[in-house]
Amino acid sequence: MTAATPNRELTVADALTGDVLSGGGQQPGFSQPVHDAQRVFRAVLEALGRPTLPQALPRVVVPPAPLGAAAGAILLALCDDQTPIWLDKALRASADVVSWLRFHTGARIVDEARDALFVVACSPSAAPPLADLAAGTDEEPHRSATVVIDTTGARGTGSFTVTGPGVDGEALWDGAGLPGRFLAPWAQNHALFPRGVDLILASSDPHGDTVRGLPRSTRLDGTENRSVN
Repeated sequence: MTAATPNRELTVADALTGDVLSGGGQQPGFSQPVHDAQRVFRAVLEALGRPTLPQALPRVVVPPAPLGAAAGAILLALCDDQTPIWLDKALRASADVVSWLRFHTGARIVDEARDALFVVACSPSAAPPLADLAAGTDEEPHRSATVVIDTTGARGTGSFTVTGPGVDGEALWDGAGLPGRFLAPWAQNHALFPRGVDLILASSDPHGDTVRGLPRSTRLDGTENRSVN
């Protein structure tokens, strides 16, 4: 994990008041790169270790729109020059988002989702099909994609029972933040284990940022709301 170190400590308040990094006019990243990255990383690990349960995420960055604060913090904590990133159409169209991610992570932005280790969507409907993404290999299952979806304001997509490692028996979940018609593709992804794609659902709202994890080892059963696209 890498992070650009500014000449002085920059804060979220700097971004809110319009102050930016010298050189390139970039909005600030983490004000305390090591400390902030560790806090975000621990929250993501907890989310993946306790699938679908929301975990509090510190508000430590203000990325350029349309990249959300929660998703931006996760990308800065997890990505470096060894983790190519794919951005959905809206994110890729923002030169500010592209340059911010490149500057603070060193990551390459790739054109094809199948070439990425991190796939980023600013809404559930913008996420590409799971089958189109890198699933790793039996020898290197970790060489698979992680999908980061900004789920701010997302509504439930159905009624699901969650089972698998990290779940105490079973849990109930409304699937808020999942793409529509998700159960069948997820079942196919789950069947690939130990290969497969993992999901990180990031939400930012006035009450605070949260992250939920849906690792490939998690099974979802239930019914979907077919009106969700």
